[in-house]
Amino acid sequence: MTPLFKPIRPKKIAEEIVIQIKNLIARGQLKPGQKVPSERELAAMLGVSRPSVREAITVLEAMGMVESRQGGGTFVRSLTEMTITEPLSTMVENDPRLLHALAEVRVGLESWSAYLAAGRATEEDIAQLRGFVDEMDRQAVRGVWDADIDASFHYAITAAAHNTIQLHVLDSIQSLFHATIQAALKEFYRSPEAVETLRHHHRTILEAIARHDPEGARQAMLNHLKMVEAKMAQLEERQR
Repeated sequence: MTPLFKPIRPKKIAEEIVIQIKNLIARGQLKPGQKVPSERELAAMLGVSRPSVREAITVLEAMGMVESRQGGGTFVRSLTEMTITEPLSTMVENDPRLLHALAEVRVGLESWSAYLAAGRATEEDIAQLRGFVDEMDRQAVRGVWDADIDASFHYAITAAAHNTIQLHVLDSIQSLFHATIQAALKEFYRSPEAVETLRHHHRTILEAIARHDPEGARQAMLNHLKMVEAKMAQLEERQR
């Protein structure tokens, strides 16, 4: 007779470490691109040996959840497929039609991120968003601001939504979204009035999230991205 039960085996220490780190990634407490504490730090925090930590990191690497960089430490990987994004981002940068299509995708994804963020953002999340908007204001004195600051603001909104799957999905296509941000800013920088409108849009989104107004945040993001979409449509039309 085949036994119904199997003997219970106590988990190895390395397995327990793997479970803890997997749970932190799943809950979004360790985010894509975030550095995992060093082997020495993890051993001290968990009260275990460094060989156990090393074994756990090796397992997590094999699972595709983290990656070790030569001399740089261990980082959380995006849990979504990333291989398509590099060639696609190169195509997008040079094709106004694809930039327009990507702007349409952003409208759906990011307006929902803003809605969720307004309901879930912590004070720390809001302070980070405010820091990005303040930096845009400081840079705008020169008439322009860095596309990286703009992209970081939008990424931080998705992080503030505290939806792990949405965060990993966005992380996997962040380079594509960055391409639309760069293209849009080049277009908007042609007009000082457009720059002021963008500043107003970002602050309006921030304040809706800060007062925990989901519908207000969704609408503010929608207004912003609809303007970006329209600008990409104009770019596409000009290139025909």
